[in-house]
Amino acid sequence: MSTLFRGRIHGVEDADGVLVERGVITWVGAGSPPERPDEEVVAAPGDLLAPGFIDLQVNGFDHHDAAGGLDEIAAISKLLPSTGVTAFLPTLISAPVDVGAKFAAYAAAAESRGARVLGAHIEGPFINPSFRGAHERACLAEPDAASVEVIAQARPRLVTLAPELPGALEAIARLAKAGVVVSAGHTGADFEQGRRAIAAGIRFATHIYNAMPPVHHRRPGIALALILDPRVSVGLIADGEHVHPAVCEQLARVKDRMRIALTTDQTAAAGAPAGRYSLTGRTVISDGTVVRLEDGTLAGSAATMADLVRGMAAIPGMNVERTIEMASAVPARVLGERGLGRIREGAHADLVLLDADLHVRLTMVGGEVMFRR
Repeated sequence: MSTLFRGRIHGVEDADGVLVERGVITWVGAGSPPERPDEEVVAAPGDLLAPGFIDLQVNGFDHHDAAGGLDEIAAISKLLPSTGVTAFLPTLISAPVDVGAKFAAYAAAAESRGARVLGAHIEGPFINPSFRGAHERACLAEPDAASVEVIAQARPRLVTLAPELPGALEAIARLAKAGVVVSAGHTGADFEQGRRAIAAGIRFATHIYNAMPPVHHRRPGIALALILDPRVSVGLIADGEHVHPAVCEQLARVKDRMRIALTTDQTAAAGAPAGRYSLTGRTVISDGTVVRLEDGTLAGSAATMADLVRGMAAIPGMNVERTIEMASAVPARVLGERGLGRIREGAHADLVLLDADLHVRLTMVGGEVMFRR
């Protein structure tokens, strides 16, 4: 099955066509494609063909909790294309290391019924108790060598830890050596500790600004170390609640355009009405935008990636092109996924067709239409 898209194309000038064959983009250009397609999709005025979105932090979606294992992850995979997401990391918050290792195995084996399952994001248990947010204190642990080895052998794609904990710098080096992207998050580290963590191998920041000390003009904390270092990419929950839009604007002005990745930190409440949901066994309450524990502690988002794209694109100084990069090319770069995140010949045919208001009209994964409105 081959498909030809006609219309405006993100990141590509002087072209109005994209040909997809056998799950791969085989031609991007103007005029007639080299092969006659089986199907032609003509974009409406104002529509934009963009790379599929990639989410690095998905705890759940539409009543499904990723912590539930294979079937839940597969169900989330099937549903996410409705939000423009074509690849994601199912995410587990702090749990015993053997549970984390099992979750990584589930993520590696899960069926990609829609969005690609790229592997696990294990958030914790090596985090600072004082910055634990919605993580259960009883599940937290220091990164001793034996525990770190269990996680390293499980090969998740991304691990979030607090680099100021005893043994954390050694843990960062070991996980990075195993090919894991190591992220700083749920941390009370100061600026100098942040710089040492980056030297040890930290290359990502989990939900920048959240669950870490605020940036103070005399005590800038780890957040500023992560923002200023060009080696580090940062995850941004731009839902208007986790980070104020003015701070999102400031970050976009300071940080390199290819180092900010929109991430939802979405839970089972995303894509579903306000109400009560489960996050790794804990009850959380959604107001339709954010999710909180019963005591009011932030516990993730109910926003979708398409919501974040629309919100970020409206921020002063931003534009649609850069915002889409933050949802596609940047997270692909974080994971080293060279075949994802861009529209170019030889790339995977993971595409999203957006209308003039940046709502999802169609989502394709591997050349197959997974959502159409």
